[in-house]
Amino acid sequence: MASTVHFWNLRASLKSGNEARLTKLVKAAGKDLGLVPGDLAAVKIHFGEQGVTGFVRPLLLKPLIAWLVGQGAKPFLTDASTLYVGRRGEAVSHHLVAAEHGFDPLVLGAPVIIADGVRGRHQEAVRIRGKHVKKAFIAGDIAAADALVSVNHVKGHEMAGFGGALKNLGMGCASKQGKMHQHITTGPALDPEKCVGCGSCVQVCAAGALVLGKAGKAVLDMEKCVGCGMCFTACKTGALAIDWKTDIQDFLERMMEYAKAVLATKRGPCLHLNFVLSVVPDCDCMGFTDAAICPDIGVLASTDPVAVDQASVDLVNAAQPLWPSRLPKGVKPGDNKFLAVHPHVPVDMGLAYAEKIGLGSRKYKLVQI
Repeated sequence: MASTVHFWNLRASLKSGNEARLTKLVKAAGKDLGLVPGDLAAVKIHFGEQGVTGFVRPLLLKPLIAWLVGQGAKPFLTDASTLYVGRRGEAVSHHLVAAEHGFDPLVLGAPVIIADGVRGRHQEAVRIRGKHVKKAFIAGDIAAADALVSVNHVKGHEMAGFGGALKNLGMGCASKQGKMHQHITTGPALDPEKCVGCGSCVQVCAAGALVLGKAGKAVLDMEKCVGCGMCFTACKTGALAIDWKTDIQDFLERMMEYAKAVLATKRGPCLHLNFVLSVVPDCDCMGFTDAAICPDIGVLASTDPVAVDQASVDLVNAAQPLWPSRLPKGVKPGDNKFLAVHPHVPVDMGLAYAEKIGLGSRKYKLVQI
C-alpha cells in the first residue's frame, strides 16, 4: 500500500510565503500524530559539525515548533553525541556548536537538549526482535520523550550512501554505545605504502585503534576498532579505506533495526521532515560543506520514514546534475547520484530492508501542497 508523502517544491509568493507553506506542509503531514497537551516532543536534528554550512537553517524550524506548541506539546531540539573526535562528542561543546549555528531557544521557542547526557552515557536499552539487534541503546531523552519529529537534511553519506529520515533515526538517536553497536561490522583497511605519517587518522580515532608506530606511520589495532569510519575521511592519501571484507549491508541493516527501536519508544506515529536542500556528497559531520550535486528541490513530510526517504532519493536522482561537484562526469538526470559518489554502497541503500522489517513502504503517493 502506498504511503502519502506531502511535498513543497519551494515555490512561494507574497500571499503564501515560506513560513505559510511550511506550516501548511506540517499541518497536512502531522494531522494524525495524536499529540496530547503537555507532551514532550523531541525534534531530532543535526546541528552541523563545526565548519559545516549545509545543515537545515534554524529559521526553517519555526513553523514546525509553532505548530507543535499550538497542539499543546512542549518541543525541544535534540541530538546525541558522536563517536568521533569533534565539537559534538560531548554535550558542553555540542551545545556551543548549536548556539554558534543559530539554534537559539529564545528565537525558535524551544530549548536545545543533548539527549544522551554530558558524556554520551545517558541511554535506554530498548529490546527488539531484530536479525542483528536484540537490545538497542537509544539516547535517554529521545527515548523518554512522548513524541518525536525527525528533521532531516538529505545528503550523501560515505557509508550509508545517503542520509535522510532513517539514518537520523537509527544512527542519530543512538547513544555512543548504540553507534558503536551499529558500526561494529565495518572497519578500515590500512595501506602502509600510502601513509605519510601525518597523524590525522590518529586524532579522529576515538577508540584509540590508530597510533603512529616507530616507523612514523599509522598502525591499526583491529581489536580496538569500532568501525566508525572517521579515519576514512581524515586520511588524505588513501592509506585508509573501507575494508571490502566487511559487510556494508550488515551496517545498513543494523541501522534500520535501530530506527525501528527508536520508533518503538513512541505510542503513536512520528513525523519526518526531509529538507532536500544543499544536497551535498557527505554527512554534516564532515567539518566542511562541499558543492551540491543537484539543485535545491523542496521539503517532504510524512509519518512513513521509508516513503519519505524513497521519495527524496527519487527526486534527487530525477534532478539535473550539478558541476563542479563530486559527481563523475557523464551522470544524467535519472541516474542514481548517491551511488555515483559512493559506488561501494548496496543499490537500495538499506531501504529494502527497512521495508522488510515493517518501518514503512517504498511505494508512495506524492501530494504537493
